[in-house]
Order: sequence, then C-alpha cells, then structure tokens
Amino acid sequence: MPPLPSLRWSSRRYNTRADKTEKEPANLVIDCGVYVEGRRLLDQCTYQQALDEVRKRGTGFVWLGLMEPSNELMTDVAIAFGLHELAVEDAVHAHQRPKLERYDDILFLVLRTVRYHEHELNSVAEIVDTGDIMVFLGADFVITVRHGDQTGLAGVRKVLEANPSQLQLGPASVLHAVADHVVDAYVDVTQEIEDDVAEMEEAVFTPANKIVIEAIYQLKREVVELRRAVKPLALPLQLLTHDQRLPLPKEIRRYMRDVTDHHTAVTEQIMDFDESLSALINAALAKVSVQQNTDMRKISAYAAMAAVPTMIAGIYGMNFDHMPELRWTYGYGGVIALMVLLCGLLYYTFHRNNWL
Repeated sequence: MPPLPSLRWSSRRYNTRADKTEKEPANLVIDCGVYVEGRRLLDQCTYQQALDEVRKRGTGFVWLGLMEPSNELMTDVAIAFGLHELAVEDAVHAHQRPKLERYDDILFLVLRTVRYHEHELNSVAEIVDTGDIMVFLGADFVITVRHGDQTGLAGVRKVLEANPSQLQLGPASVLHAVADHVVDAYVDVTQEIEDDVAEMEEAVFTPANKIVIEAIYQLKREVVELRRAVKPLALPLQLLTHDQRLPLPKEIRRYMRDVTDHHTAVTEQIMDFDESLSALINAALAKVSVQQNTDMRKISAYAAMAAVPTMIAGIYGMNFDHMPELRWTYGYGGVIALMVLLCGLLYYTFHRNNWL
C-alpha cells in the first residue's frame, strides 16, 4: 500500500463550531452509505440493503449514522448487524460513562461530547453541556449513535469522503475520525474555559472590584462536569492505541496515539482549571472577609461617635434638681461644643488608624 497522508485531518480542516446544525429529530437514520475502496456507493439505501451489498461484494463497509434511536429501531439494527444486547441497551440510553467494550469481533466505544455556551462573566447560567456518541465497529460496518446535538458528525463524514485513501483503511478509519473530532471539541471547549478562568482571576484580584462568589462556584461546577466527561476516555484511548488484541489496523493504531496525546493534554489542563478555581474561591472568600471586617470597623467607629453625644444628652436629660452647671447661662452651647469636640477627636483617631 502506498504511503497514506496524515490522518490528523479533523483538527483544523474545518471548524468544529461551524459544524453545528439544527438539532435533528430523534429516532432517525441520519445517513447510511456503502464504502468500497474509499469511494461511496449506493447513496439512497436502507441499512439492510447496504449490508447485503457489502457482503455480496466481499469488500468495503457500511457506515450507518443514527440519532437518538428508539429501542425498536436499535433492536432492528442489532438483528441486522449482530450487535450484543448489552451494547444495544447502552446505545438506547444516553449519559453513559466513556468506555470501550469488546463483544467477540465487535468493538463498542462510548464517548462523551461537550459544547460551550457563551455567557456573561458573573452569570450563573449553564456553561458546558454534554451528550454522547456511541460507535459500533465490526469487520464490515461501523455504526455511530448520537445523543444530543453537541457535536455533529456531518462534517466528519464529508471530510472522510473527500479522502478515499483514509477510508481504504476500513471502518476503523471512521472510529479514529470520530474520536479525533470529539477530542478536538474538548480542545475548543477548554480554550474557552481557559479564557473564563483568566477573566475570573482578573476580576478577583482587581482592587475594589465586586466579586460574585456564585459565578466562581458555577464555573467550578462546569469544570467538574467537563472533567467527568473527558477524563474517563483516557483508558479506552490507551487500549485502542496499545492493545494488540483489538481488531484495529496498525496504521490506525499509530494515528490514535496523536488523539491520545491531545486528550492527555486536555485532561491535564482541566485539572489545572480545577486547582485554579479552588484557589480563586479561597482568595475571593478571603477578600470578602477582609471587606466585611472593614465594614464592621466603620460601623463600630460610627457607633462610638454616636455614643458620645447620646451619653451626654442622656445625662442632662435626667430630672434631678441639683446637677452641675444646670442653670448656667451658656450650659446648652457648652454641651453642644463638648459633643462636637469629642466626636471630632474620635473621627480623627479612627481616620488616622484607617478605620474610616
């Protein structure tokens, strides 16, 4: 076989955000194609017709794409392609943990998809939402099952169909392309989160800036959700890269290393986000505590200043006949002057000690 071009096609040949389309209806066959020698045949056919064509030719493979299939549709597909019932059950129900399972000669890979939502810095809205992509890989077929519209695969299919030399590697090339596309989405989301964390750090450490603690907690919660979606995929990628017992071509296994490296970098970056946000929470709480102490000092200072005239007025408000200077002509003015003088001395003292 002649040398193949790099399979690192999906990272920057198209923008993963630009690949978004309107949400497809559920329980739908998105696309079904027959690929022979890297070329697509039979544009309009059912998955049973496509599978019959491939097995009649004895070469090529079927790529079937499903969107949130019902139990009935998935059962029919399982009968046609010989899928295991446990894997079929997982494919019907979303929110599965990333994993790789083998049922005889069929591999079942679960990936979590992620999407970033634009938001205001101090908002507490959802920032990251997740979905699922399941991949069934057989000797002459690959089935992709999507849950959620976080990461579409139309662009992946289009790019692969434009590169027949990649599709000649068989259905494993589709598995690599899907995994690469999902990990590229992880990279995009972590870059957005990195900007959010940087803005949050600037807000926290800017003097006299109002801090919304809830926004930091919300960002940390979203980072935790992102970590739960991304981190468990490490083991399946390691198996696809290094486990020689899995039915993957050597060429695909080599290119899976690049996907694994990118995933490792993303995972480490997410862990850094988690640590940075924990430090930000502590810093923000300390800043709020300092502000509260400052406010309490001001309140105490003003209360002390108010207590002096209150005390003097209270003493001269008592109804006794014999009190010092009670009938003094300048008594009222003298008492007022004394109040002002004492309050002024207290204000000067508190101001000099940075209480006011």
